[in-house]
Amino acid sequence: MPRLVEVPGYVRFWTASAVSAFGSQVTGLALQILTAVALSASATEVGIVNAARWVPYLLFGLMAGVVVDRWRRKPMMVATDLGRAVLLGAIPVLYALDRLSISALCVFVFVFGVLSLLFEAANQSYVPQLVPKELLNAGYARVQQADAVAGSTGPLVAGVLIKIIGAPLAVLVDALTYLISGLLLASVEAPDPVPDRGARRSLGSELREGVAWVYRHRTLASIALTSHAMLLFNSMVSTVFVVFALHGLKIGEFGLGVTYACASVGALLGGALSGRVARRLDVGATLIVFRLLAAIGWLPLVLAERGPWALACVSLACFVVSLAIGVGSPVEMSYRQAVTPDRLRGRMNATIRSMNWGMVAVGAPLGGVLADQVSYRFALWIGLSGAVIQALVLAVSRTRGARAADELDLSTVDPTRHGAAAAAGEGKD
Repeated sequence: MPRLVEVPGYVRFWTASAVSAFGSQVTGLALQILTAVALSASATEVGIVNAARWVPYLLFGLMAGVVVDRWRRKPMMVATDLGRAVLLGAIPVLYALDRLSISALCVFVFVFGVLSLLFEAANQSYVPQLVPKELLNAGYARVQQADAVAGSTGPLVAGVLIKIIGAPLAVLVDALTYLISGLLLASVEAPDPVPDRGARRSLGSELREGVAWVYRHRTLASIALTSHAMLLFNSMVSTVFVVFALHGLKIGEFGLGVTYACASVGALLGGALSGRVARRLDVGATLIVFRLLAAIGWLPLVLAERGPWALACVSLACFVVSLAIGVGSPVEMSYRQAVTPDRLRGRMNATIRSMNWGMVAVGAPLGGVLADQVSYRFALWIGLSGAVIQALVLAVSRTRGARAADELDLSTVDPTRHGAAAAAGEGKD
């Protein structure tokens, strides 16, 4: 079996992901502080800005899947990376001109979300073209580990940058990383065939086929539906978390960076353990166990009180949740790709991600409203409780029977049994 470093194009692809991930960690913290501190936003306004990032997934997510399946994926990744670089570079300019408001930031974040939606659907669907099937889990895990390594240093660097040059200028770092990522991806030499245009049907037919594949599949359906719920409740917690940590627990901006760093260390460790855990527990058990751990892992945050232990409690919660996600995410991702024919991967990925991140567009403002109208802690308890419930639902679903061996059989299942393609009379892939 070849090693990942021997796979043509993978090292550059991984490097592009790592560089972009570092910048994203900087911007993730910078935009949160820019919104909450520099623009003096309330918890509700923070939630609205967060929601603007994910609304495109609700509005255009399914359509993005069709676009990705109709066009070459590498050019789409390069174009959206460069577009995001330009977009982020405009934020400090607006701030310097005293034109950056909550509404303007929402517009920028919304457009950023549209570009990210297209990039991510293409990116996830491109990996199986780049990496052999037997290395898919490792391929996704290494990308996730790169995210974690960047995240373990990114927030701390961001905290220093924000202290020195302010949050708006710190966003420029991310703009530069998207530029570098786009150029690296453009240099990747790997198979990226032009989809067969003769196989295209109407937009509606292709949308329905992608949705039907996900929600009528015997194991993907429960994985997808519970992941939607997980993102809904996790977004409530993560939105309130920032304001609660800064204003409720008083851990400070640098302390917030420390918690993000702890989360990244957890994700790094989880990615390193992912393949080993999956081989021991298999797919279904791994997803169930670590979904539940990701839910109850928020408990130290919910119980935290202002004082000397506040930072430790918040950091522990971020570490455990990220560890659990770090183990489960590559397993879920590789399983999804392996059981889906290539011609449907763009739609499958976009369908699941659009609904996942669309739930963030609902959960983020909902968490902010609950925090403002009732209390921070009430909103956190609602988010934690909902996350636990979705994990328990997954535990009694057909996902219990998901096995790595399914990857050899289900990827050749006739997609006409899963929806609209039956009317077109298509055969097996």
